[in-house]
Amino acid sequence: MSWKNSLYILLVIAIAGISALTGAITGGAVVYRALQQSASLPEPVQEILPASNTTPAQTLMLNTTDIQTAITQSVEKVGPAVVTVVGTVPGQMTIFGQTGEQTVSGTGFFITDSGYIITNNHVVEGTQQVNIVLSDGTQQKATIVGTDLYSDIAVLKTDGNVPALARLGNSDVLKPGESVIAIGSPLGNFKNTVTVGVVSATGRAIDTGNGYQIEDLIQTDAAINHGNSGGPLVNLAGEVVGVNTLVVRNTGSGDVAEGLGFAIPVNTAQAVAQQIIEKGYFARPYLGISFQPINPEIAAIYDLPAKWGVYITRVAGNSPANEAGLQQGDIITKIGDVPLDETHSYVNTVFEFQPGDQTTLEVVRGNETMQVQVTLGEAPQS
Repeated sequence: MSWKNSLYILLVIAIAGISALTGAITGGAVVYRALQQSASLPEPVQEILPASNTTPAQTLMLNTTDIQTAITQSVEKVGPAVVTVVGTVPGQMTIFGQTGEQTVSGTGFFITDSGYIITNNHVVEGTQQVNIVLSDGTQQKATIVGTDLYSDIAVLKTDGNVPALARLGNSDVLKPGESVIAIGSPLGNFKNTVTVGVVSATGRAIDTGNGYQIEDLIQTDAAINHGNSGGPLVNLAGEVVGVNTLVVRNTGSGDVAEGLGFAIPVNTAQAVAQQIIEKGYFARPYLGISFQPINPEIAAIYDLPAKWGVYITRVAGNSPANEAGLQQGDIITKIGDVPLDETHSYVNTVFEFQPGDQTTLEVVRGNETMQVQVTLGEAPQS
């Protein structure tokens, strides 16, 4: 390499160094000036103020609106007259010894200011002692005036306070679809519970399984539970139109049903209660026989000469049946103009008459069919 080339390289290096130094000095000066200017600026004022709510304080208000409907008005009328019925069933002797007392409960309602109460027979059946609980929780003693098994009506009486009376309506004019209210004490604990529904149908019959039907019942979908028995079924005028008595939930086929409640028409309950108050019992017509119902299946098994009717197993002495000449082994197939069949039981057909009424029985004796005149008596009271 010549000396000229070496000198040229040294000159380039020197120029580059001077340029770098000049750039550094210039850049530093610019940065320094910028820092000086920022230091001279005033700091921003940052004042933290408390949050202020310009909206005035508000108070949540509860509105009281007096809502009156036909339902609430009806409940106000009838509710104070409704009572809870509590009965004591004495213990019984079994093969395992004496059982303890049992408490049963149902519902009832005042019908007179002298303390008479309507309830169901099955509520107080077999009880040794009965108390009532008023709608305000007051307890009073009550006595059983009389009962009628076949209508499932019982009348109680208390000498205590009568807070209100239930007004009785006319169940004969009830129509399907009409709104009704059930008031009662389900399970014995939930006193004066109110449920609402409609009249689903009228004129229903329920087979008791004891040789007779409870007839002319009001069907309703108002909820009726254990403990509601004997309570009032009320229309929207605040009138009692029925006495709640039973609910069907299961059928023989195993089907489960809902909303199948039944009530005794108040016209029936009033007639029975009136006679119980006057006599201490309800008079039923009496023929004086023990019998076995006959249907086509039984008739086929025993080769009987009639497919429907009642087979007389015993004739009571000094009874209307005995005086009319009926005998053991006779089969009654018709009472008056009503044939005994699947829809007309013996008991219910006889109950269409009054004690002292005369009627004609169609009787099959062996291979002979005869007409027998009979005057019905009055059923003896147990």
